[in-house]
Amino acid sequence: MSTQHTALQPDDNPEPAFSVALNGAGGNIKGWVVADTLVDGLAMGGVRMTPGVTEEEVRGLARDMTHKFTLAGLRIGGAKGGIVSDGGNREQTFRTFGRTVKPLLHGGLHLGIDMGVTPADRAVFFDEAGYDPRFRRGAPDMPIDWRTYYEPLIDATGHGVGEAAVTALEATGRTGPARVVVQGFGAVGRAVARFLEERGHLIVGVADVRGTLSADRLPVGELIAVTDEFGGIDRTRLPDTVTQSTAPDAWLDVDADLVVLAAQKHALNAANVHRLRAGLVVEGGNISSSDEARDKARAAGSALVPGVIANIGGAGSAALAVTRVVPFDLSATARKAWVFDWVADCVRRNTRALLEIAASHAGDPLPELLDTRRKEL
Repeated sequence: MSTQHTALQPDDNPEPAFSVALNGAGGNIKGWVVADTLVDGLAMGGVRMTPGVTEEEVRGLARDMTHKFTLAGLRIGGAKGGIVSDGGNREQTFRTFGRTVKPLLHGGLHLGIDMGVTPADRAVFFDEAGYDPRFRRGAPDMPIDWRTYYEPLIDATGHGVGEAAVTALEATGRTGPARVVVQGFGAVGRAVARFLEERGHLIVGVADVRGTLSADRLPVGELIAVTDEFGGIDRTRLPDTVTQSTAPDAWLDVDADLVVLAAQKHALNAANVHRLRAGLVVEGGNISSSDEARDKARAAGSALVPGVIANIGGAGSAALAVTRVVPFDLSATARKAWVFDWVADCVRRNTRALLEIAASHAGDPLPELLDTRRKEL
């Protein structure tokens, strides 16, 4: 892969820097790696593994990564990987993936984790590719290994989404506790719920793959205690005060001021956005709303903070290391605090700027904010 210096592409360019179909090196695999942009020869993003992932989806996710890094002021391009699989035979899948993407990893494309891919899977394909993020030609060595750096930052994404929510509530004039629905109770959803509850807000609805739970005030700590690693909540261990629903998208029917989308793609879409009751939506996931749903929500008077602003924590933490911006000389505790402060500052700045633009004219405020941030790079 070329390591030429490449500027960020304007948003009206629909084509990525390159897209590679994965046919497998010494094994069967189907998928894609898309580099949307290269900046100083670098790009990065996570790898998603689901049975229905498509090249179009991977391209959209890679473009979102470009937007995230542009808004964060980081000199690195956006990329994404996708593997079509139900997760069976993981060891073979990720060893084949590692052999296949080896030249991309060593050429400046850093691939991490996303939906369906775990840190253990990442370790397998890094090992098979002989790739170690500590070392890169033309850059100082990282003094610690990737796992030591990244694992303490696991809640950085939830922290950033929580900061986006609090900042947006303040910017839209909210005073006093807000009623909050969290759609998705995986690592991000749990972290956001805990973050907002600690700041006095009321979690009144939570949705997982089995349906929606609601109450005047859900006990977040008790819910987390009965939630499995995949974000599923054990219904047999719920307090009597919790109402359960298995109706499709019942989280939209809960009376709330704020909805945090922290689960699947297009959770808010053209078919269900008319049910939205909250005046504020914060995307905690990637492509949590469809374009049409965002337009309709704005037209109906709801404010929306997109995932490219709110969901920077994990990607930004990784990019800070890949670009060698993070101060590695700090102690582990101080380094974590530095990264979390950076995430919070970045999210607050962009959330305020986006909502100021939105208040000044109709339409999507994101393109104007992106233009501003590109000029600052």
